[in-house]
Parts: sequence; structure tokens; C-alpha cells
Amino acid sequence: MFQIKHFNDLTTNEFYEIAKARYGVFACEQKITMENDFDNVDKNSYHIFSIDNGIVTSYARIIPKEFSHYDDVSVGRVLVMKNYRKKGLAKNLMKHAINFVRENLKEEHITLSAQYYIKDLYASLGFKEISDIYDECNIPHIKMKL
Repeated sequence: MFQIKHFNDLTTNEFYEIAKARYGVFACEQKITMENDFDNVDKNSYHIFSIDNGIVTSYARIIPKEFSHYDDVSVGRVLVMKNYRKKGLAKNLMKHAINFVRENLKEEHITLSAQYYIKDLYASLGFKEISDIYDECNIPHIKMKL
């Protein structure tokens, strides 16, 4: 169901569909326009995603420790497309991402910047809050660590 590929292994079409999904959720839905989604981190990251009928339905970016803004591996750009929400897809996506980090990157800790409204999802997977609430792109966030 989920595919995990390093940037260099993505097909042009896969990256196009990922970019389209990220733009749809973050720019169109959440109105995040003050931050460039293409920050060159993608090139050094692993991309986990699910596809239904050629469309990316869920996605996250796994950033290895050496390229992360934190001292740990990071997971970011987590999304589920509108028509696929409330079906447990985000939790399954994150479980697969965590498993990949542990088995393939041989790391135990993951740090992420969670949109505050979804922090309970991450808490249900074992993430703990490690910061106060802060603003990122006009959306309340909280730093969490597994």
C-alpha cells in the first residue's frame, strides 16, 4: 500500500503527483504561501506515499538525521488528501515511516513539528511534546519527539 523511495528513485510522474498533493493541501487548503515548499531537502530525503488510481492519497517526507533541522531524523510534510481523511490513513502512514526509520536508517528517535490540531495523532504513536506552542506559517505548531 505504501511506497518509500529516496528522491533519486522517484519517477518523474511520482514526484509530480507528490508535488501536486503537497501544493493542494499546503498552499490551496491551508494557505501556506510564505514558505517555499521546495527547500532542497527533498533531494536528500525519503518519500513515503500511497497512490489510488494514479493520485497520491497520503504522503510524508523522511529526512535523515544528517540533513534534518533537528538532532534526529525528522518526518514532515505529512498529508492526507481530503477525500481520504478520517480512515486511519495518516496513522498507518506514520507507522510505516517509523518502521522505516528504525529498520532502514537504524535510528530510534524522530523529531517533528506538528500542526497543533493533529498532535493527538502523533501522541497516539508515542510522540511526546517537547516545546510550547509556536507559530509556523500562521498555524499553531508544537515540536514532538519519539
